[in-house]
Amino acid sequence: MSTPTQNITVLAGRILLGLLFVVSGFGKIAGFEGTVGYIAPHLPLPTLVAVLTIVIELGGGLALVAGVWTRQAALVLAVFTLLTALVFHAFWSADAAARMMQQIQFLKNLSIAGGMFVLAAFGPGRFSLAPRHAVA
Repeated sequence: MSTPTQNITVLAGRILLGLLFVVSGFGKIAGFEGTVGYIAPHLPLPTLVAVLTIVIELGGGLALVAGVWTRQAALVLAVFTLLTALVFHAFWSADAAARMMQQIQFLKNLSIAGGMFVLAAFGPGRFSLAPRHAVA
């Protein structure tokens, strides 16, 4: 059983974590060509990867904010964020000028993934749109 404070705290955490992905997803839509261009040197099929990224970010972010499929969305976003860290923020192979910034971005992604794993483990809390029996 959770306290009102815990439920308000997990709601705030879900909204703040989800907002990052929602804003990022909309930003990728608005700058779609730039997104594809950023992905192209790192991965094959950059247009497909960009579309899948938008779906994951918007879908997962909105699911977190609403508290619907929170555990599943959090797991998907955790894996997505870890992969993003490894592919796009490989500080160990960056030049000296970029190394510190890439290391910070890498660690930021690890921290976000950690928050996602906590949500996956403990669920959305009481204040969610998930059916009561689905909120464990």
